[in-house]
Amino acid sequence: MPVSVGLDLYRLLVESVRDYAIFALDATGNVLTWNAGAERFKGYKADEIIGRHFSTFYSEDDRAAGKPERELETAIEHERVEDEGWRIRKDGSRFWANVVITALRDETGTLVGFAKVTRDLSEQRAAAEALRQSEQRFRLLVQSVRDYGIFMLDPTGHVVSWNEGAARMKGYAPHEILGQHFSRFYPPEDLAWEKPTMEIEVATRDGRFEDEGWRIRKDGTRFWANVVITAIREPTTGELAGFTKVTRDLSERRAAELQKIEAARRVALAETANKAKSDFLASMSHELRTPLNAIGGYADLLLAGVTGGLTSTQCEYIERMRRSQQHLLVIINDLLNFSRMEAGRVSYDIAAMSLDDAIAGVVSMVEAQAMQRGLTLDTSATTGVMVLGDRPKVEQILLNLLSNAMKFTDRGGRITVTPFETAEHAGVRVIDSGIGIPPDKTESIFEPFVQVGRTLTTPHEGVGLGLTISRDLARAMGGDLTVRSLPDVGSSFELTLRRR
Repeated sequence: MPVSVGLDLYRLLVESVRDYAIFALDATGNVLTWNAGAERFKGYKADEIIGRHFSTFYSEDDRAAGKPERELETAIEHERVEDEGWRIRKDGSRFWANVVITALRDETGTLVGFAKVTRDLSEQRAAAEALRQSEQRFRLLVQSVRDYGIFMLDPTGHVVSWNEGAARMKGYAPHEILGQHFSRFYPPEDLAWEKPTMEIEVATRDGRFEDEGWRIRKDGTRFWANVVITAIREPTTGELAGFTKVTRDLSERRAAELQKIEAARRVALAETANKAKSDFLASMSHELRTPLNAIGGYADLLLAGVTGGLTSTQCEYIERMRRSQQHLLVIINDLLNFSRMEAGRVSYDIAAMSLDDAIAGVVSMVEAQAMQRGLTLDTSATTGVMVLGDRPKVEQILLNLLSNAMKFTDRGGRITVTPFETAEHAGVRVIDSGIGIPPDKTESIFEPFVQVGRTLTTPHEGVGLGLTISRDLARAMGGDLTVRSLPDVGSSFELTLRRR
């Protein structure tokens, strides 16, 4: 091939390259040639740049520092110089370039110019910078986390990195723990069966290991930790490079869980104790009622003269015995009812019922007793209203209210039973002219075993369960039992029920 043809092909090759700027400089640094790559990188056409000094491509700071001249001097001395740095395009924008300048000499060794090859590395630099910044952000993130201990282990389990969270959690400064085996965080009972070795074996085999258990701080104290160990492998070879270990202190959460468990255990014990108490009261109530019923029966037979004539004194004694038996029976019935309600064993048969009929039925039970005590019982008012309730339980409440009214009202007093109705409710007011209730006691009388006015010198019958049972029964039927009272004036108890 003729030399001229070869040179033409070489020139065509250089001029056609677009990924590299390849051009020649004369001995003073002025541009002699310009290829397609140079035009694409730098933005100058050949007629715009040929003849100009190559320092045109350098920043003002580099030109002021004499960098272009220094690079030519280095190329002359060492035949070539290579550099990476910012270069300037025609439009003033910058790009990151790899530059190689080679000295050109003729057959005699005389310097005739320079070959300059430039490659635009802006994309590679941007990618590398993005990776560097990402790695820096990740490193800062890991190092700054305080709520998690995040650190690396080498393939043998020795610590190679240590973040702030690990230092705070475990108490070791980096220089105290780097290079140490991670087994020092485990209690003696775990070390005895080589738990740390097992954990990294599982992580190596399965890629991940998670556990909760006791870990040891530098000062020897224990904390409850959640631990995740993850195997790290080389992307290309798959060879084990080490492990990441993330530890979280769950001591507070575990303490809270244990408190919940203990609270649940106490509730269960209390429920068991309450059930045992209710069962005991129910059993004892039944056991006591049997002989008391027998006592009452025999007393009635004696009073009826079945065993022959009795003197007036004997009759009085037997009557006292019968009243005592009835008093004890009321107490036992209250205890039995209260224990059933506490145990949730009371069932209700809610249905429409006549309020007037319930009042009449209960009043007939107490009329004779009211007369014996010298009390006026006024039950003249009626409404004809129908309510929703369990009639036996409604009558039980009314009987208790009337019994209380007679118990706390002196001879010559008055008790009034008055039905009432509103748009949604209806009920009964039992009003007495008795001793009344102090204002600070109007709610406490509904508490179990509370009786207002009871003293050693002025005892009252019962154990203080009647009003407790009555309010619970009323509320269970969708109603309520309330009171208004003034000391030495009297009390008004109001039973409210839902209208039909």
